[in-house]
Amino acid sequence: MMDSYNHQPVLLDEIITALAIKPEGVYLDATFGRGGHSQAILNRLNANGRLLAIDRDPEAAEFAKEKFGQESRLTFFKGPFACLQTFAQEQQVEGKVNGILMDLGVSSPQIDNPRRGFSFLQDGPLDMRMDTNNGDAVATWLHRAKENEIARVLFEYGEERYSRRIARAIVRERLIEPIQTTARLAAIVSAANPAWERHKHPATRTFQALRIFINQELTELQAGLDQALAILATGGRLVVVSFHSLEDRIVKRFIRKHSKDESLPIELPVFASVMQPRLKSLGRSIKPSDEEIARNVRSRSAILRVAEKLV
Repeated sequence: MMDSYNHQPVLLDEIITALAIKPEGVYLDATFGRGGHSQAILNRLNANGRLLAIDRDPEAAEFAKEKFGQESRLTFFKGPFACLQTFAQEQQVEGKVNGILMDLGVSSPQIDNPRRGFSFLQDGPLDMRMDTNNGDAVATWLHRAKENEIARVLFEYGEERYSRRIARAIVRERLIEPIQTTARLAAIVSAANPAWERHKHPATRTFQALRIFINQELTELQAGLDQALAILATGGRLVVVSFHSLEDRIVKRFIRKHSKDESLPIELPVFASVMQPRLKSLGRSIKPSDEEIARNVRSRSAILRVAEKLV
């Protein structure tokens, strides 16, 4: 099933630098995709190093089996972020992981495959599930969801200011014919959107919102971040690449929250030496260079944040 989709790992050099890889260390790639980041990590591990790779996409799991099936240093698990701690416990590396990478969003193979339904630029089944073996496809959910629920999802997860107009149009059109393809949904949204943004397809926010909602991406991200603290060793690195403001806001707040002691009342006067933050933010956020964006336009919205576990 080795596919021909071109996948370019985003911020690869910056990520490898941020992980500060120890040749004999234990690392976790929480979004394997097509293994670009995993391969780069393996290239820097010696025979005693270990890599746990995770992805909930069945196609990514099959790709991992075919490409890395004979790689003794890599152990692949199929599942979402909420299973990170369980997988680490199974491998008896909880509290021993030297670095965790979370590359959020959708991979190029998922976007470029019209059968997956992630893109409004190619017609295909309106699916958008990361794990095609579990949960409802977007088409199924849109068929039964109430108008106010659709509007809420579009506004909350897509920051779509015309969410009510679009939801109304979706409900009206599904009475005429079920909305089962990406092209039809994109056409409905485009017609309902009264103010198209320059250089942005009018269905962009709607597709983002539905994808995030149907995969519970923000809930999974929060669960993964919380579990990362238990998985990481002291001095271990947490490296996260976000692709939109909703994700980045969660990551930024998580690092900020655990960079100070939240267990003490804010009004209690204590010396800084008494407080025990669990994380230390390492530098400012990092964005792709102009050269990388020119090579891979999909990297333009990427934001990399790095933190180190203290205790």
